[in-house]
Parts: sequence; C-alpha cells; structure tokens
Amino acid sequence: MSSALPTSERFVDGDVSFWYRSRGLPARRAPLPGDLDVDVAIVGAGFTGLWTAYYLIQARPDLRIAVLDKEFAGFGASGRNGGWISAESPGRPARYAKAHGRAAAVALQEEMFRTVDEVLAVAEREGIEADVVKSGMLRVAGNPAQLARLRAALPARRRLGWGPADVREVDRAEVRSRIEIADAVGGTFSPHCARVQPAALVRGLADVVERAGVSIYEGTRVRQVRPGVAETDRGRVRAAYVVRALEGFTASLPGLRRAWLPMFSNMIATEPLPAEVWAEIGWHGRELVGVEAHAFAYLQRTADDRIALGGRAVPYRYGSRWDRFGETAGSSVDQLRAMLARYFPAAAGAQIDHAWAGILGVPRDWCASVGLERRTGLAWAGGYVGHGVAATNLAGRTLRDLILGVDSELVRLPWVGRRVRPWEPEPIRFLSVRGLYAAYRWADRLETASGRSRTSAVARAADLLSRT
Repeated sequence: MSSALPTSERFVDGDVSFWYRSRGLPARRAPLPGDLDVDVAIVGAGFTGLWTAYYLIQARPDLRIAVLDKEFAGFGASGRNGGWISAESPGRPARYAKAHGRAAAVALQEEMFRTVDEVLAVAEREGIEADVVKSGMLRVAGNPAQLARLRAALPARRRLGWGPADVREVDRAEVRSRIEIADAVGGTFSPHCARVQPAALVRGLADVVERAGVSIYEGTRVRQVRPGVAETDRGRVRAAYVVRALEGFTASLPGLRRAWLPMFSNMIATEPLPAEVWAEIGWHGRELVGVEAHAFAYLQRTADDRIALGGRAVPYRYGSRWDRFGETAGSSVDQLRAMLARYFPAAAGAQIDHAWAGILGVPRDWCASVGLERRTGLAWAGGYVGHGVAATNLAGRTLRDLILGVDSELVRLPWVGRRVRPWEPEPIRFLSVRGLYAAYRWADRLETASGRSRTSAVARAADLLSRT
C-alpha cells in the first residue's frame, strides 16, 4: 500500500458514527404519547440512563420507569466513542484522594477494575453481541518525555494500592512485538480493558431493558427538569425521581449551560486493511492502544480489520454548541489522518471511510460525579471525561442504590454527591479551552524535537491552567 497521503478522498462525514453505519441506524421507537406518571423518569437514553434503568428493573421489577431521548437510544457519546471498556478512573485520582482521602480514591479505582468484568458479564448473560475482546490496553510513549511520565505514574499507582500486576512497564521490544507503531520507545500495559463495538452494546442494552418492562420514548425533547417532573415537547412526565443522564448534552437544559463542558472527540475509520499491511503492523492481540502525548490519541483494530483512531483535534465549539449527527471539522480529519500516517507508515495510504465526532461531558475539576438530592428526587450522573463506557455502568449501579435507599459501598465512593463550580462564561471558556489544547500540541512538538525526558515547560504551564 502506498505510503503517500492521498490528495483527495471521499468519506462519510458524521451520519452519527461508523459504529452505526456498520450495523445500520436503528428503527425509531415511538415518542412520548402524552402526560405520564411513573416512579422513575430518566432523561437521556445513553449508557448512563440505560444502565440505571437496567439495574433498577433488575432489583425492582415492579417499578414504572420511563427513559426519554430527543433522538434515539445511544445517539450521543455512547454510540460514537472509541470502543474502550476501560478501568481508567473517571477523573483525576489525586483530586478524589485530596478531597476524600487515599482509601476512598483506591476504592473507586478498585470498583472500576471490577466494572470492566461486570460489563462483559452482562453482555454475555443478556446475549448482546458487540465484538467484545478483553485484550488489555497498551499505552505507548513516542518520546523520552512521554516514557518518563508513564514511568513516574507507576509508583504512584502502587502507593495507592494498585498492585504491580495491574499495570506494568513494557520496553520498546515488547511494544514492537505487539504492534509496530512508529517512534515507540516503550510504554505500559494494563489487562483491565476490553474492545467493544459501542453502538452494538448500547443498542443491545436498550433492547434488554425494554424487554424487562422499561418504557423508552425516542424523538422526545426534554425542555426542563425540576423536582417531580420532566417537561417535554410531547407531554409532562411526573415521577418521584428524575435522573439527568445527558453527559455532553447537559448544556441543553435551562440553567446548566456552564455545568459541564461539551468537549468534542473526533474519530476516523480506515477501509479494511489487507493482510500484507497487518503483517507489517502486527496488532494480532487486538489490544486497545493509547498514545501518551499531551494531545492524547486512542486506537483500536476493529472486528473487520480497520484502524479506528480518535483524538481531540477541535475540542470545543463556541457557546457550548454541538453537531447534529456527528459531523466533523475538516481540520480535525486532517490532523487525525496525519497521526495515522505518522504512527503506521504501512497504512498511510489507506482510504478513510468514515469520520465523526462525539461529545463528552467535562466538569470544571475534570472529575465525574453521581448524586441524588433526597429532598427533591433529582438525580444525576456524568462528567466521565472520556472514560464513560465502563464508568456509566458503575454510575448506573450507584444510582440504583441511591434511589432504592440501599446503604452500600457504592454510595460511599468519593464521586457520590461531588459538586464543583461551573465553567467560566464566554468568551473566556472558548479561549481557555482552545488555548489549552493548542499549548498541549505545541508541547508535544517541543518534546519530540528535544528528545529529552523532561516534560515541556509549555505543558507544565498548561497543566497549571487546567487545575485552577
């Protein structure tokens, strides 16, 4: 296959995501027929809302549960992500530890380890076919500074109580034995990660909860959430508990425009690559791959032998705006294609078949939260900062216990009830986020050019800005 970049190509842009294109968009469920009384109303039919419904109906089959979505189940980040069921913390562990203590931060991480297997167990038990392979995650360092950061993180993990078998360093030879990725100088490997076809998983989960007796209403826009009521464009849903599960679309509700930043993560998928290209690249174990640059990139080898690659090329749009059906900016596709060519010269000439964007919710402190106001019955979960495929499952089990009043270990995790200040108003928000990611891309270039193991001063300054 030619190593030269094609001068022009045609690919599907948006259309929700490649994951939906490969399986077909689902037939739409009926919208809300009018006013409705239920026990639990869930706003958002993504992973958070569906996992919450799943665990509630399993625990209490008599509950009346309604799930409401403006588009269709799995339309948002749940059907557009990189397909990682990962034990990565849904936030910054040091911040959980600082606010709640080391033991609490360890407890959250241990639950995340268990959650990966819980998702796989449910998929197997419920017969959800979603191309799942528990192959682990390889974090690859492309220069000495990246490797130094990965190495520095290992002792910190072990001080927190995450055993040495959980995450270990791998040298350049082991990286190359797994996958031939250009410029790799080493990395780390974690067994706590599985590949998944996310649209297949979320569609399967929606079918499962519907068969169990949960009502899912699509094409129903929720205009406002208040105690005891979800106001929609098709009627009023009254409920003892109203769960907000909108993740990156939270800004669509009145009063919440600055609560969580809707940040874009962009992806491309190549054409299926021929056997001779895979013979050069390797990747026979189908591990998930993360490139440990400041402008992080994430990759998987799909079930039909494509490379799916994602990153935050254009991370934020002014005024917390979002796309309609996953459309991408042309500059984002160009940046991702350049990454593909840099990491895999053997695939540099591959046709890009699809490009799309997904939206993740980012709280101001970059830490996810789950909560329930007992007095009002209003509940929420989200802000997973890109690690939601697994974290949504833990959030759903936690919301189950909060709503049912179960005093479990889950309701004492440090993300429960966490409140943070809102994001800054525009244009400060736009300038800060765009400037932050421009600085990180600059830092990556400086670190690669210098060849030194010290993190760039530009990146250290950007880190300080993101923490303030």
